[in-house]
Order: sequence, then structure tokens, then C-alpha cells
Amino acid sequence: MKPFEGIEYDHEEFAKCMRGERYDADFKGRNAAHQEANDICWEFNNLRPSDEAGREALIRKLFGKVGEKPYVEPFIWVGFGFNIEVGDRFFANNSCNFMDPGKITFGNDVYIGPNCGFYTAHHPTHWKERNEGYEWARPITVGDNVWFGGNVVVCPGVTIGSNVVIGAGSVVVHDIPDNCMAAGNPCEVKKQLPTDEKYE
Repeated sequence: MKPFEGIEYDHEEFAKCMRGERYDADFKGRNAAHQEANDICWEFNNLRPSDEAGREALIRKLFGKVGEKPYVEPFIWVGFGFNIEVGDRFFANNSCNFMDPGKITFGNDVYIGPNCGFYTAHHPTHWKERNEGYEWARPITVGDNVWFGGNVVVCPGVTIGSNVVIGAGSVVVHDIPDNCMAAGNPCEVKKQLPTDEKYE
């Protein structure tokens, strides 16, 4: 069962959320959907480590789209889950957070280190508007063959290309092109990586 199936919710505010427009973050049905997703996370996080088949089944229940051979370590937390799409051979190490009112898309052969966060939600900078409960979401898109070191944060609206390494502890606030190693806060390209079959 995916979030929002069987849940009565505000279609207009949900549609604004999916379009990246400003929406009321307390729209009807959001809390119920979030709670359902996190019930699945709780179940996942409390499975025996040896129950790899059970973990994969729950990830397929939680995420909107899953390719071949996903491997996700506990603990994991999501906003809704259904807005997360992963390609083949997706790997996420322990304690990752996917805040997905906006879509989060990963290509094939993506490796995510521990304690990484992918955040599509954006709150107003003005306190009054923020306190009124408004926010908007921007999608995060990641290409193929990408490795994130531990403790990386990816901010709303970022696109990361293919064949990329993001160094540990980086805060990614803008797009990163193909075939490079990038690191830092803010994350910047440090060097180009080979585009052929040779490797270092």
C-alpha cells in the first residue's frame, strides 16, 4: 500500500506540492500519509540485519520505483516514500534521510554513504510566512554511477550528473556536472574524472 491510497486528502494542495508551487504544509491527509510511510520505516528499521529479503520487500513497498538489487541499510527515514525512485543496484548505508515532498530520482549504480540527507522541502526565509505553515518542494535528480561519501547533504532543486563522486561532509547547493569529483561546503568541482574505461 502506497501513501495516499485509502487516505482522504486535499487534492489541490497536494497537486501544488507535486508541481513545486507554494503549498500549505499542513494540508489534509499529509500527516496520515507521512505517518504511514514512517510506520513502514519503523518496520524496516526493526528487522533483523540478516533479513535481507524482508528489507528489500519493504523498500519496494515504500519507494515509488525500484530497480534490480536494491540494498538499503537501516536506519532510514522518508517524508512520503512514493516520491523516491531508484535505479538498478542502488545502495544506501545506514541512517539516511530522504525528505521527499518533491521527487528524488537516482540512476543506476548509486552508492550513498552513512548519514546522508536528500531534502526537497524548502521553507520561506521570512519568519511570518514560515510560521503560517507554507513551503514548497524542488526535485533532486542524480545520474548513474554516483558515489556520495558520508554525511553529505543535498539541497532542494539540485541535479547531479553521472560518473560523479561527492566528498564526505559536502553540502550540495547547486548542480554538479558529469564526470567529476566535487566536495566542500558549498560543494564545488575539484577535478575532472576520466570518461573512458581507464580508472585511477
